[in-house]
Amino acid sequence: MATKNEVKNYLAYWFQLGKRVIAINGKVSFLPESIIQGDRYSQEFEECWLQILDPKTGDCYLDGTQETIGELLTPTWEMLPCGRCAMPVPLKNIGMPALLCPCNNLPGWPNTELPAPRSPVCTQETLSDICGRLVENL
Repeated sequence: MATKNEVKNYLAYWFQLGKRVIAINGKVSFLPESIIQGDRYSQEFEECWLQILDPKTGDCYLDGTQETIGELLTPTWEMLPCGRCAMPVPLKNIGMPALLCPCNNLPGWPNTELPAPRSPVCTQETLSDICGRLVENL
């Protein structure tokens, strides 16, 4: 089962590549300009996430996919890396998988010469881990 956090990360990764979330039968779309701010998601992304989850917004789906965000939050789906580009994609754990990866209509993707989308990183925590490993190796 895909957790709320996994679905949130899934959207954050695809937002970093310019994919939009479509809502209200294509009349509204979401694509925050700022996704990551330091060691957390940006306020703009968090507000967008809450709008996507709001039942008043209706069905939302990532552009290029057929599964709604609401469907992805059910026990039927899990998030796994795409076999082509390693980005997170939904996979149905019961029945047929999703038809396409959202990367199917991104020209020039995957591009290993560019930094890959990522989750927020706590710099202090990462540096502490590195220091700890260095001390262990002494």
